[in-house]
Amino acid sequence: MLPTQKEIEIPLLQTLMELGGQAKAAEVYPALRNKFPNLREEDLAETLPSGPIKWTNRVQWVRQRLISAKEIDSPERGIWRITEKGKKRIGNKTSGPEKDFLELYEEYEASFRKQLIERLQDLSPEEFEQFSRKLLRVYGFADVRNTRVSKDGGIDGFGKLRIGLATMNVAFQCKRWQGAVGRPDVDKFRGAIQGEFEQGIFFTTSDFSPEARDASLRRGAVPIILLNGESIIDLMIDKGLGVERHPLHAYQLRPSDLTAGDES
Repeated sequence: MLPTQKEIEIPLLQTLMELGGQAKAAEVYPALRNKFPNLREEDLAETLPSGPIKWTNRVQWVRQRLISAKEIDSPERGIWRITEKGKKRIGNKTSGPEKDFLELYEEYEASFRKQLIERLQDLSPEEFEQFSRKLLRVYGFADVRNTRVSKDGGIDGFGKLRIGLATMNVAFQCKRWQGAVGRPDVDKFRGAIQGEFEQGIFFTTSDFSPEARDASLRRGAVPIILLNGESIIDLMIDKGLGVERHPLHAYQLRPSDLTAGDES
């Protein structure tokens, strides 16, 4: 079984350190693979529904995550380099004080959210579009459909949202990207839906650039609602799509009830 993205992060940083701090991608993959002796050849040969090797794809997502965290950078094309922040992360071996319940819960929630992101990233483009349709349905949209026409100008689906007595026609687009979605993509989507839809929703498993966020809501233009990976996870948890919520009970000692004697 392939390790999760979280399980790959530290070994990837350690691999770069062992390779002298930086290396070409072709050197990183085999060295990183040695960090996981339980990996079988069939695990490494497993592919995503869309075609790419699942192991390579997962490592690329981890690299992008570490770049966003400023623990890896790329001094030139094809070179992966660990940063001072990355070195500090793997060099911090000291154990802190015992964690309390709240800290453990926060760690669990963060780990769970990362697992959800990984599952979304493993979907094929077609599966991600179908998932986005389901998400809109549980949110309250009606008559949600995926487009079946090629070269549709970036519209992956559409539906209707009832607001009071009115109904709003909404189109959506989906991008399973590793990097940030930029403003040109938002502008292109808006151009495709202008005149036919009152609102657009842009889904991505990654994030949006600051320029894209600034362009999403403009006076006189069709508003584009941006939903990045974290926002999608929030909606999944809130609406229970693919997620089951189990209550946790925390207890606090009340010393006054433990004193001897009866009340009279």
